[in-house]
Amino acid sequence: MVVQAGSSEPGKELAARTAEVVFTAQQTLADAQAFYSDLKGRLAKYGRSESQLKIMPGIFPVVGRTRQEAEEKFEELQELIHPAVGVGLLSYMIGDFDLSQYPLDGPVPELPETNGGKSRQHLLFDLARKDNLTINQLAKRIAGARGHWQVVGTAEDIVDLLEDRFKNGGADGFNVMPPTLPGGLTDFIELVVPELRRRGLFRSEYEGATLRENLGLEVPRWNPKPKSVAAE
Repeated sequence: MVVQAGSSEPGKELAARTAEVVFTAQQTLADAQAFYSDLKGRLAKYGRSESQLKIMPGIFPVVGRTRQEAEEKFEELQELIHPAVGVGLLSYMIGDFDLSQYPLDGPVPELPETNGGKSRQHLLFDLARKDNLTINQLAKRIAGARGHWQVVGTAEDIVDLLEDRFKNGGADGFNVMPPTLPGGLTDFIELVVPELRRRGLFRSEYEGATLRENLGLEVPRWNPKPKSVAAE
């Protein structure tokens, strides 16, 4: 099974041509819908159907039995982020520019486009501008989830958000990124999964013995004859 990660133009084209699962990051439903529609719309020119590619963005779920409990868990995690570590990670993710030379309580500076991960750099700039974040604030925002979608609340709150994105053309599923292991994963399994099942959004039994079967992906047909490529 081929999994592609990234949201740049070359990355999307590669995914449309070769990938079966795409791991991506969008902060809002509108951005998720735009990415989903764009990528699915590229498949036909490669002779592929929409069912042959699953778009599964990352989610960073912090779940509690009450909203207050979830918010307290999230704040506790935020307090564990050392400023130097957070800014160092942000510097790397935003294009390997050293942000420690700028006032950390000031705005994120305008920087040239990176030759590295362009889609993540654009996501971080957009997030900083939309929420008017300082360097320190943006560093804390992304240090845990690495720019992926943070969902904080009760199981019902989180499933409301996932269901909305799933049913409205923003995702085929989600790549769960627990905030801690094993506790964060246990919370998701014990609290969120039962609510997903109650709404008919998650299986009770596996469909098959392989990941491919459980994702509903076809088994590729083997073609023993290599395609000929004409050279001019």
